[in-house]
Amino acid sequence: MATRHTPFELNFGRHPWKEDLTVQIEFPKLEEFLISLQKSWKEATKAMDMAKEMMKRQFDKKRQNPQELKEGDNIWLEAKNIHLSRPSKKLDQK
Repeated sequence: MATRHTPFELNFGRHPWKEDLTVQIEFPKLEEFLISLQKSWKEATKAMDMAKEMMKRQFDKKRQNPQELKEGDNIWLEAKNIHLSRPSKKLDQK
């Protein structure tokens, strides 16, 4: 998991079963609670963006453009999967 937190922790600000359920828990003020939730959401978003960037970097290592083609360069096109409405392949050649 990229965030190292459960979805429950990100939504409620605490782990669902790590606290003593028989003891009364004093809840913080609503504003403090919302600020802590927003902080955890920002941290989670940042961690997910970093994980996404790392995955992209690893993927792009093998996906480089060896020919260094630029827009406007002339290339040979293989007509293997191109189907035209002409009656013969011989007529396709110029």
